[in-house]
Amino acid sequence: MATLRDIKRRIKAVQSTSKITKAMKLVAAAKFRKAQQRMFELRPYAERMNEGLSRLAADLEADIHPLLVVRPRQNVEVLIITSDRGLCGAFNTNILKAAAKHIADLRGEGFNVSISTVGRKAKDYFKRRNVELRNSWTGISGKISYANAQEIAGDIIENYTNEAIDEVIVVYNEFKSVIAQKVIIARLLPLAPIAAAEDALPVFNFIYEPSKEEIFSSLVPKNVEIQIFRALLESQASEEAARMSAMENATKSANEMISKLSLQYNKARQASITKELMDIVGGVEALKG
Repeated sequence: MATLRDIKRRIKAVQSTSKITKAMKLVAAAKFRKAQQRMFELRPYAERMNEGLSRLAADLEADIHPLLVVRPRQNVEVLIITSDRGLCGAFNTNILKAAAKHIADLRGEGFNVSISTVGRKAKDYFKRRNVELRNSWTGISGKISYANAQEIAGDIIENYTNEAIDEVIVVYNEFKSVIAQKVIIARLLPLAPIAAAEDALPVFNFIYEPSKEEIFSSLVPKNVEIQIFRALLESQASEEAARMSAMENATKSANEMISKLSLQYNKARQASITKELMDIVGGVEALKG
């Protein structure tokens, strides 16, 4: 049975943990606000840019740019974006489970799958399973810049242009709310043309200035960078939201444990006092006899 000293020591330990998790929640909240603002500012631009290029690509020759060429699927690259640190609930677990299942499905269909990762958690996950990674990037969580997206995009574009990769799939957590993130599995390359709907406005023959080739040679690689940058910012905002929620739950659980331990301590103390009083009363009665 735990002594009063043991219970008191446990209460102090849990109180210290509660202070740490509360502080981590506040830090995550501050980081989340910044990450959320950056993500919300980029999201409309990234969506419109991707949609605009896809619609224009539907009316152009596929060979106008190497990143628009659709080749027979044989070598598929899966880019997985996770965090560098833990303590963010099921944030990394959900995305790694979804990515592992998608990779298994692709291999089951007979495709050669190469894997690249962003974040230490994904790298360690595949390393523990002796899975070779084509490339990996770590140490950028919490300090994401456009240069990071350019570096990742440059590597992917080079391998796609050299026909080492026929298709690129990106897997990341999309921010929905503070308590909800959605795992997204989307095709990054080749850029998928969007056919006009039947009730859409007629498509006019645009005059391109400069030429179509120059416009697409500039905008298509830029779009890859933007889409990767968006995925990184979505992942960062989701990570901080998940960490904030996880630390709030941890603080709540610690406070509940402190209440239970305090009740246990008070009961044990009361029992100890009652026992001492009974000993005194017993001694007095013995002296009377």
